[in-house]
Amino acid sequence: MTGPSFLNFNGAVLPVGQSILTADNRGFRYGDGLFETMLAGEGRIRLWPYHFERLLSGMRMLRFEATSKFTTAIEQQILELCAVNGDGGHSRVRLTVFRGDGSLTNTIDTFPHYIIQSSPWPAGPTGWSAEGLVIDIFADGHKACDAYATLKSNNYLLYSLAAMYGQERGLDDCLVLNSHGRLADSTIANLFYIKGHRFYTPPLSEGCVAGVMRRYLLEALPRAGYSVQEQPVSPEELSGADEVFLTNALRGIRWVRSFRGITYGNRLAAAVHEQIIKKM
Repeated sequence: MTGPSFLNFNGAVLPVGQSILTADNRGFRYGDGLFETMLAGEGRIRLWPYHFERLLSGMRMLRFEATSKFTTAIEQQILELCAVNGDGGHSRVRLTVFRGDGSLTNTIDTFPHYIIQSSPWPAGPTGWSAEGLVIDIFADGHKACDAYATLKSNNYLLYSLAAMYGQERGLDDCLVLNSHGRLADSTIANLFYIKGHRFYTPPLSEGCVAGVMRRYLLEALPRAGYSVQEQPVSPEELSGADEVFLTNALRGIRWVRSFRGITYGNRLAAAVHEQIIKKM
């Protein structure tokens, strides 16, 4: 399978590999920007209103100007790029918004430069795996619980190091701790666990990214008859859980089979996958 041939830079479709950034770009230098990772297919972007709302909220926080040209055109440009790249049934899409050139102390540019990338997503819209994940905790860094912690920021160093830590140890993912030593999220997903018949997930105040699938499940689980609660989660509480699963926009629900030698089942996670995720 060949890779994508084109990307979209500020509205222009260009060949992949063409130089589009300079060494003075603030997004490159300082991680000054945001990104969204999305699942597109069948002429739509799954959970697009949630992605778009999160993106605009983050852009306001980072002092970008969300121009009408950007807000009205971006969804269509995403779908058009997927078609140009011939991704087939479903596409993994990354939209990166970033600042232009400048030093750390110059006048802040509010123009939202952006890049759209797409590639085939063979897993399709469900992403369920019967095998389950093996995870652990990355303890060498801690995430702050401040106003910017919930953003999908281009400053992704902590998560990048946690992912490398997991890869070196043959793990499927790694959980990240917050500044209080509690669990925030994983390198690419939000965390849920089940005890009895109640679902738990860390609140945004614990430093986790404001995931769109997390938000969707917090709304959908009660409608489906499940009890869900946002509360801080310690590693010890996770050790006593009946089930653990991770969520993100691409993969939906991924159940955890093993955490630090503890083995979990997936009965309720599988039920939620069937009742909610597959019907999105």
